[in-house]
Amino acid sequence: MSTAKIIQFTGCSGAGKTTIARRISEELLGLGHKTLIVDGDEFREKHAPDLGFSYEDRLENIKRMADFVNRYSKLYNFVIISAINPFDETRKILSERCGAQLIYIKCSLPILKKRDTKGLYARACLPVNHSDYLPNLSGVNARFDEPTGAYTIDTGIMSISESTREIVEYFLR
Repeated sequence: MSTAKIIQFTGCSGAGKTTIARRISEELLGLGHKTLIVDGDEFREKHAPDLGFSYEDRLENIKRMADFVNRYSKLYNFVIISAINPFDETRKILSERCGAQLIYIKCSLPILKKRDTKGLYARACLPVNHSDYLPNLSGVNARFDEPTGAYTIDTGIMSISESTREIVEYFLR
């Protein structure tokens, strides 16, 4: 394990994980800390394009992510992992292999459906036989284990700025 502080964000699509990760990174950079953001979508595209969204594929994706984080974290003060990572088992992998501290970026389903910037929730709620139906959307038609005992930020209640400030203060204590 590295000396970097590794932060693992988990939450459903649209909860604000990546936006908050970018804002935190900017703040930490401004304070002189080297940061790396490992975005789940970008990581999957670059390092796991052969994987789907089955349980086994998600497990393999997180194992690859843990290896990546361990390989590059030595170069940074903070590594922020921003991935849906819907299963307790896969979150545990990042915790055990990388020492990642978990933050749950929570948001209610009605608010996520309103935000739906990628159109994923609308597609996941279509009839199964519809040509645009999206299977395996965590928290809708696929499993999402709500973390228990994790530091939790509810972006349905807090603004992105408030969420960012609270997390930065939490990790700089």
